[in-house]
Amino acid sequence: MRKQIEEGSIEILPDHILVEIFIKLPACQWAPIASVSKRFATIFRSDFLWDSAIAHTWPRSVHMKKWPGPIPRCSGRRRYVALYISEKIIGTENEIDEIVGHIYLYLKDQLEISISPPPSSILHGTIIDQFIACGRSRDRAHELASQIWIAVINNLEENNCTFFLLKRLAQEGDIFLPYPYSRSYEVLWRVFDKLFTDFRDCFNNCSDYYDVLGFAKSRFLPLPSTWLGY
Repeated sequence: MRKQIEEGSIEILPDHILVEIFIKLPACQWAPIASVSKRFATIFRSDFLWDSAIAHTWPRSVHMKKWPGPIPRCSGRRRYVALYISEKIIGTENEIDEIVGHIYLYLKDQLEISISPPPSSILHGTIIDQFIACGRSRDRAHELASQIWIAVINNLEENNCTFFLLKRLAQEGDIFLPYPYSRSYEVLWRVFDKLFTDFRDCFNNCSDYYDVLGFAKSRFLPLPSTWLGY
């Protein structure tokens, strides 16, 4: 009976009070709370909750203006996720660089959701253009783009779709592009490393494995011992 009274008591609170309560709770608890009732679910779908959560967690980001470039700043939940990624996954030198999180989400969407993802050179060029449009230097743009590529690759789901994606990235032909639009050595290394360690068992046969190994030999010598042996 007491539990029913407590649940009824919180239900009579206005939305803005509920939002103030929710945003002070750990984010890992939000999904279970949103499933309690249709009203709570509606609150968690509203931009008001996500904007309030941003103001509570990253107050300096509240008045950030929209930036130029091909990758726009979204609102609501996606913006909260972008800020979280910038802080927790990329970790941009003690600063919360929101655009980094949005570019991470853009790249992950292109690689995971698209039926036929664009070549990596086009995706990399779009990322570089975005950073330069936001005032980053060419060196900094290349550095951040590499960090984002590696973070996305590290967080792809381990399934057949990811295996075929990584294999396609590994076998893409080299296109001469000027710095900073050239593909990062570190990113390509991580693609092969993930293929030959985490996805070794996904190769159909020895021929399939040695085809990809041939691409690796054309780029990296000597090869690490963990890549060898099928």
